[in-house]
Amino acid sequence: MINVGVVGASGYTGLELVKMLVTHPGFELTYLATTQGDTSIEALHPSLEGVITLTVEKADVDAVANACELVFLALPHKASMGFAKGLIEKGVKVVDLSADYRLELDTYEAHYCEHEDKAHLDESVYALIEYYREDLKKARLAAGPGCYPTATLLGILPFIPYIDTAAPLFVDAKSGVSGAGKKLSETTHFVTVNDNIFAYNPLKHRHAPEIAEKIEKIHGAKMNVNFVPHLIPATRGELISVYATLKEDIDPLEVLKKHYADDKFIRIREKPVDIKSTAGTHFCDIFAAKNGNALFVNSAIDNLLRGASSQALAAANLMCGYDEGMGLPVISYIP
Repeated sequence: MINVGVVGASGYTGLELVKMLVTHPGFELTYLATTQGDTSIEALHPSLEGVITLTVEKADVDAVANACELVFLALPHKASMGFAKGLIEKGVKVVDLSADYRLELDTYEAHYCEHEDKAHLDESVYALIEYYREDLKKARLAAGPGCYPTATLLGILPFIPYIDTAAPLFVDAKSGVSGAGKKLSETTHFVTVNDNIFAYNPLKHRHAPEIAEKIEKIHGAKMNVNFVPHLIPATRGELISVYATLKEDIDPLEVLKKHYADDKFIRIREKPVDIKSTAGTHFCDIFAAKNGNALFVNSAIDNLLRGASSQALAAANLMCGYDEGMGLPVISYIP
């Protein structure tokens, strides 16, 4: 068994990590922390009463290093990199769920803040599992992709060789409210969200440059990504619709089936996807169709799991020599 910890156990992604680690056959959960500490996991999350009893400490680099071989950082951007730097220097493997290590330096500083750990940024591995699997096996620092980029990239990347990359790429994204985290705001207030749907940060959201950067890194193609996220009255789940222009005639479903033939957590669907079928799982469901040279790609994930915590766990599995799918949830929340 490998000892692991979670820093940022109070949030939704921290909770999802704890839920998976409790039953993981290869990891022993030995350390939990928040920025305040002085509580227990059952007090933070009453749903875990009778499932796990563990003290939640105030986050401390030395304490993590003494207790863990690998740690998950479920912290906001900026907070994460300051903590990760000390852990890496002490030999602890890190899986970071924030944005701090997932982007190139120029992209990060243009859309977030000044980076405080440039020394380790270049060695981070982007944890989009299907595309960086072999790199993750050798990594000591994994950077979790954003939830929107995960669903978008898994859907569109197989088609980049067949589309006109000079034409704009349009991404219509819809997410459950849990994607905004636990912090209360007017936007996520029940009265605002219930029986409602609306776009936020259209064409300005900072996940757009992440999508564009990874398309260029993986395929060498520079694309104009037009990204519009929406909040929907659902707790969890994410639905992505991508619109592109084909430059040659293809069978979209055959392209997907061939591309992901060996990826057991990608399910190619024969009709448009829905969020309920992936809720509570690590699966990404993808559908695609065309009308002449117009391409439609439709993908769905659980934003808290495949979009964050289960993808982080898959990365940790690979980093520690385990099977990628060990301990990952596969049963959806149906009905």
